[in-house]
Amino acid sequence: MKNSTLTALLSGLLRGLSALPYGLVARLGEALGSLLYLIPGKRRHILHTNLRLCFPEQSEAQRERLARASFQHVIRSYLERGLQWYGSAQAITDRMELDSAIDLQDRYDQPTIFLGFHFAAIEAVCMYYSIRHPVASIYTPMSDAVTEAISRERRARFGTTMIPRHGSARDILNVLKSGTPIMLAADMDFGLRDSVFVPFFGVQACTLTAVSRLAHLSGARVVPFVSEVLPGYRGYKLRIYPALPSFPSGDVRADALAMNQFLEARIRETPDQYYWVHRRFKRRPQGEAPVY
Repeated sequence: MKNSTLTALLSGLLRGLSALPYGLVARLGEALGSLLYLIPGKRRHILHTNLRLCFPEQSEAQRERLARASFQHVIRSYLERGLQWYGSAQAITDRMELDSAIDLQDRYDQPTIFLGFHFAAIEAVCMYYSIRHPVASIYTPMSDAVTEAISRERRARFGTTMIPRHGSARDILNVLKSGTPIMLAADMDFGLRDSVFVPFFGVQACTLTAVSRLAHLSGARVVPFVSEVLPGYRGYKLRIYPALPSFPSGDVRADALAMNQFLEARIRETPDQYYWVHRRFKRRPQGEAPVY
């Protein structure tokens, strides 16, 4: 099947989901997640491995419940892309609560890097912010060409400037210095280049140093934000925290550890909403065996 046909089919499916009541789509996503969780596969193996490494103090039964709930959130988030990518600005705004520790405005006195993390509602809160304020987003291109084409177009539909992760550092710095904030996520294993190994839940994790380097070069403050799926199918919450203190510190390893420690604390608040299906510990320090 040609890519154009697949694009049309996926686009049509998401458009259809965007027309359904939010609560219905959320429940369908949870039900589908429960069903797919029963099927052994690579993502379920990654999920269980991550939870075993990060929560060794939990029993097998506790980790099993957490794994099932996490998988439900992951699949639900995919179906909710319909609202996020094709729903109206008003529909997205109506489903969002905002709790910000900083004064949000179109332009900032200081360059700003919004540091996000892969929780289930990250897509929703980023779309919401782009409705309200100019923003640029550093994104990782998807391996599937069909999904990549749709996601890039739909994420930019409210004016977001999309910058690929391997794009020009000069372009990124120019955006920051222009007064437009940049959103990025740095909680995945993107390879050994510009990364260091620091603990994450007590496990050495390959962690990007790009955030502290960009902050150093641009003079930007680094403002973390977290997304939350609200109970009762009410929608989402965007929590924006104060800028990380003394960041960058001049020590990229210390900065990477500070990011991981902040993320750990937030994960412990809603552990089932984090994307544990990513291979966070894909690369290991020299001499350590693979975990997956």
